[in-house]
Amino acid sequence: QVQLVESGGGLVQAGGSLRLSCAASGTISSINAMGWYRQAPGKQREFVATITIGDSVNYADSVKGRFTISRDNAKNTLYLQMNSLKPEDTAVYHCDARINRGGRTYDYWGQGTQVTVSS
Repeated sequence: QVQLVESGGGLVQAGGSLRLSCAASGTISSINAMGWYRQAPGKQREFVATITIGDSVNYADSVKGRFTISRDNAKNTLYLQMNSLKPEDTAVYHCDARINRGGRTYDYWGQGTQVTVSS
């Protein structure tokens, strides 16, 4: 089991920045990858960024060049630095931890943190 707690969301003007954090606890050593997803009102949850245990990163086209995913293994914390924010970035941002075990994939989710970007 993995427990995830996000923080760092808030209200920011367009062009501003925020840094989200995701504190992980539990069976952290089993995690193969972590990522950020977001869900805007009336829309499905969408991929934002991921980072693997080998530090391979991947970003959605909509955030490339503006967002940076990173992690601090000593603090068991995942980050998402968001710059040049746009109103369309407004959503609840969720942290995900993925474990691959026995041929199956298990995803653990945090409760989410609200990001609101005003125009």
